[in-house]
Amino acid sequence: MGRFPNIAAAKAKTGAARGKLYGMYAKEIYQAAKNGGITPEGNPSLKRLIEKAKKEQVPSDIIKRAIDKVSGGVGEDYQELVYEIFGPGGSTLMVKCLTDNVNRSVSDLRAVINKCHVKMGAMGSVAYMYDNLCVVGFKGLTEDEVMESLIMNDVDFVDLENNDDEIIIYGEPQDLFKIKSAITSINENIEFTIDEISLLPKERITLEGEALDEFNRLVTMLDEVDDVQNVYHNVEL
Repeated sequence: MGRFPNIAAAKAKTGAARGKLYGMYAKEIYQAAKNGGITPEGNPSLKRLIEKAKKEQVPSDIIKRAIDKVSGGVGEDYQELVYEIFGPGGSTLMVKCLTDNVNRSVSDLRAVINKCHVKMGAMGSVAYMYDNLCVVGFKGLTEDEVMESLIMNDVDFVDLENNDDEIIIYGEPQDLFKIKSAITSINENIEFTIDEISLLPKERITLEGEALDEFNRLVTMLDEVDDVQNVYHNVEL
């Protein structure tokens, strides 16, 4: 099945309330616009986020307000932080936050960790078990067409899979837009089914019984923390 289909579940946004989803995108869009400019055509990161937000039915006024904050000079500043957790039954988790208050984020995460009786790891204690990769998926092209376009456009990639007629390309995060451009050079109307920069576990484990119940409780509680953007883990679901 490849690596990413499992990670689609492993990201574990466990049915978060729409308000949480909207808030997540509002922060990401604001930060992307602040860092790279408010015009999507000149800011690929912003354009990508807007496209993803629309696919997830985030209202246009929320997207517009996030960008207008930047043009209006609103002085918000978010930091991206990644916390590493040792979960039940040999599970590991990478929790990505986007926050304007580090102390609040740490306090909220520690409250979850204490309630679930798990351990927060030191920097690097879990990260080495994961690969930080971009993942691009789409249908409608052959593997040969894709390979030829990547080579002709001099685009590096880590791996390429064909999963039930869906082509999935893995690459370094900085090559995301190069990979997408190589694909749209074949068909500019291609629809990307996967468009992510993800933390993918090098190995996965299976949990059962009480360990699985404890893990699911942990992920659900982490997902409810306002500053948490994504939860990546190594559990096969």
